Amino acid sequence: MARLILSDEERAALEGWVRRRSTPQAWALRCRIILACAEGISNKDVAVRLGSTAHAYVVHYTIRNGGSGAANYYARFEFLDKDGDVLGKTGVTADKLGPGKTKTGESAPLDSEIEHGTVKDIASVRVAHVERT
Repeated sequence: MARLILSDEERAALEGWVRRRSTPQAWALRCRIILACAEGISNKDVAVRLGSTAHAYVVHYTIRNGGSGAANYYARFEFLDKDGDVLGKTGVTADKLGPGKTKTGESAPLDSEIEHGTVKDIASVRVAHVERT
């Protein structure tokens, strides 16, 4: 397993977001997850430490820059129940992606991102929006 290494600047930024009362809770939790992973803690132990549950749905994604210059991308996913109703949403970014380059990854919704129902109610996902800047 690859180890997550944070620079001092990255760690300070994440810790700052966690401390601020104005930081949205979903973002603060993601920051705590990243900080815990940087300590070398297993994903399962991070989930236990932060009170998260096992995710019922994981999105595997690939973002490819088909343009001629570097660009930043934002993709928003909507999680749907069996009837096609939106339960919640999450987003991923690819910053400074060079021309012809790809970024692959996976994302799972946090409990706090599911506004209607629970993570276990997720039956499918759709790409709701992609923005290139």
